[in-house]
Amino acid sequence: MSWGRRRTASEGAVDVGDTTPRRVLAVASSGGHWVQLRRLRPAFRGQEVVYVTVRAEDAAEVDDGRCRLVPDATRWDRLRLVRLALTMAWILVRERPDVVVSTGAAPGYLALRLGRLLGARTVWVDSMANAEELSLSGRRIGPHADLWLTQWPHLARPGGPDYRGQVV
Repeated sequence: MSWGRRRTASEGAVDVGDTTPRRVLAVASSGGHWVQLRRLRPAFRGQEVVYVTVRAEDAAEVDDGRCRLVPDATRWDRLRLVRLALTMAWILVRERPDVVVSTGAAPGYLALRLGRLLGARTVWVDSMANAEELSLSGRRIGPHADLWLTQWPHLARPGGPDYRGQVV
């Protein structure tokens, strides 16, 4: 997997020959978002990955235990969104990822926005379930992501999102 657009020297470009493992923060809410994120595991091979999700049951699926929990939230519950944002910010500061990857929903949206502020590259993979139109989170985060992907070829547009295949 390409980790997004190539940055210029002033943006902290990485030497193409550099084989140093990247610190990846892989973030998704539960359900289908989590399933799709876990199906991206082969793309993370050789990297230092920390997963972030909202359910302890999902966290138990992470073999090496490198998983953090955040509160679940929706756009209708402002207080929980604030708690989620604060928890995500704390995780990002502690983990200092090079790349933040998400397959969706509020935790991923906030992780990409906050990760970008800390200088991480960002990758958004819109959910497979969004076959007719992009998700609300995807439409809002896409222009801010270094790499914005859809899993449906007919939803790809110039300027993003791009289609490079399906996770499922």
